[in-house]
Amino acid sequence: MPLRRSLKAGIVGLAVVLATGSVAAPARADAVDPLAPLDALIQPAILDPVVALFAPFPTPYKPYTGAICQSGSPQCIVDVIAEMKARLAPLAASCSHDAIFSLAYLRVTENVKAAADNGYFADRAWLTRIDAVFAHKYFDTMDAWNAGKPVAPAWQLALQATRDRTMTGLGDFLMSMNAHINNDFPYVLAQVGLTAADGTSHKPDHNAYNDRLDSLYHPVFDEETARFDPTFNEINIGPVDEVLVGAIMRGWREVVWRNAEALVNAPPLLRPLVEQEISDYAAGQGAMIRQFFSSSDPTARDSYCALHHG
Repeated sequence: MPLRRSLKAGIVGLAVVLATGSVAAPARADAVDPLAPLDALIQPAILDPVVALFAPFPTPYKPYTGAICQSGSPQCIVDVIAEMKARLAPLAASCSHDAIFSLAYLRVTENVKAAADNGYFADRAWLTRIDAVFAHKYFDTMDAWNAGKPVAPAWQLALQATRDRTMTGLGDFLMSMNAHINNDFPYVLAQVGLTAADGTSHKPDHNAYNDRLDSLYHPVFDEETARFDPTFNEINIGPVDEVLVGAIMRGWREVVWRNAEALVNAPPLLRPLVEQEISDYAAGQGAMIRQFFSSSDPTARDSYCALHHG
């Protein structure tokens, strides 16, 4: 518990630093950035040795018995990508503010597939199940919301904001990403399993994807800017911005792993307390994001999207 609390406190601080960074118009394409040489030296991967110090808590093997992607076949991710594309198309065409996260999630999943195809993960079947179960949790949340059914508090914040069009594009991205990672991911990990049949932890594969995420920030943010919100990519806090984003994502993913361990190892009487802590943390992060990335007038963004959504 102390480790999880200290991690969460650190992530909140990092998020405040990121959110309160200077906001400026993007530099001209031909402008020379005097700090550019530092970009090659300061990379989020410098944080990986620190993340690796947080060893997994011993957790017994529990076979996965879920109905989604039971086989762990690569086809599972192919099917997920097809559904993501089908769901994104009407959101993009209508300039729904939900399109921001839908697009980002599609690009992340395509990247996961490419990594798995190239042997990036030690246990491809496990990673594939994680990807498929995680995606279906998102699909189920969106279907429930659109049907007027209740969703988790963090998702309530995120989806009400997209419906009311009260956030910047980056804010919509962060709100939904927070809800899916901090609220949903612990349950996915706990369900699919934290430990292999031979007793080894899956945490190295969980950590390994941090570097892949680093490679996505620029292209995904640029695509969001080009298609949906011309101001999406306007936060500039110098050459360490990617380190801060990478630190926040690594922190969130570390908390997720610890919360999954708590779900798996908690006695039945204590599990409701763990579930409440997960919900409260995700909702608290969402409320903080909403405070810093709210927007009073979506007119310019929506008009731009109408011409560029692709």
